Amino acid sequence: MPLPHRVAVIAPSPVSMFNLSVPELLFEKVEVGGGPGYELVVCTAEPGTIVTSGGLELRVERGLDAVAEADTVVVAGTGRRYAPDPRVVAAVRAAEAAGKRIASICSGAFVLAEAGLLEGRAATTYHGLAAELRRRYPSVDVQGDVLYVQDGQVMTASGYAAGIDLCLHMIRTDYGAAVANTVARLALVAPVRPGGQTQFTQTPLPAERGNVCKDTRGWAMRNLDRTLTLAELARHAGVSVRTLSRRFHAETGVSPLQWLLHQRIERAKELLETTSLPMEQVARACGLGTADSLRQHVQRRTGLTPSAYRATFTRLAAG
Repeated sequence: MPLPHRVAVIAPSPVSMFNLSVPELLFEKVEVGGGPGYELVVCTAEPGTIVTSGGLELRVERGLDAVAEADTVVVAGTGRRYAPDPRVVAAVRAAEAAGKRIASICSGAFVLAEAGLLEGRAATTYHGLAAELRRRYPSVDVQGDVLYVQDGQVMTASGYAAGIDLCLHMIRTDYGAAVANTVARLALVAPVRPGGQTQFTQTPLPAERGNVCKDTRGWAMRNLDRTLTLAELARHAGVSVRTLSRRFHAETGVSPLQWLLHQRIERAKELLETTSLPMEQVARACGLGTADSLRQHVQRRTGLTPSAYRATFTRLAAG
């Protein structure tokens, strides 16, 4: 039986209880080969009683020596982002130098930035703190309104439930999509959406901010197998093309055609994961036209050909 992947979750003080609970909730549900897939420990700079951001007291027994033993280090969100504990900063810096995978949730990104791990890298944090992170650390390529960002071995999640998406992404990376989807079902959260296998991976679309075009987006999703034009989308919404484009961008952060292409690729990935349809049928079902077009778009988005993507992330039982 392979040894479990070791995860050290650093609890800065004051720590966000929600951020701290997410890795434990998800990683401890992973079973591989009849045993646990992860061995998780929570640690802090000063073992003993620490304070949460909500004013509660929490007892953490392990110190930062746990970081040296870990394969992955996760820094939970902290209410003291202006002056991260130098001991935590040093531990994270040493972990990165040792080649460990480093992740942060919410304002934990400020610890990674202070340690120099985000210099010249893409990263994210809670959207309400993104401008502050950009201002304090101008060398960081702060990505706003995304759920999580991976740049090499360094990963950052935005606020609150985005930590769930990041942990599922790590589980998928370590053990595959089937295991990650099982964990998602057990935790009663949305199933994982496999991302790219390139060095830099981020959630491609920002969060939607309005419902004016919601019906049209739903209609488009039900008709992804068709060739949809801007004029058709505008006609369905009952507005001009110019008004549709403006409203669409205001609500989704992208143009209607960019949004539509993203949904087509996501549908293609879903079909590759859940069916054995030939590539030409997958391409037609998601509106990408031909197998060659499917290959170009999937490879550009994920770094894998459709065949390789299916082989890696299939949810179909073998045999």
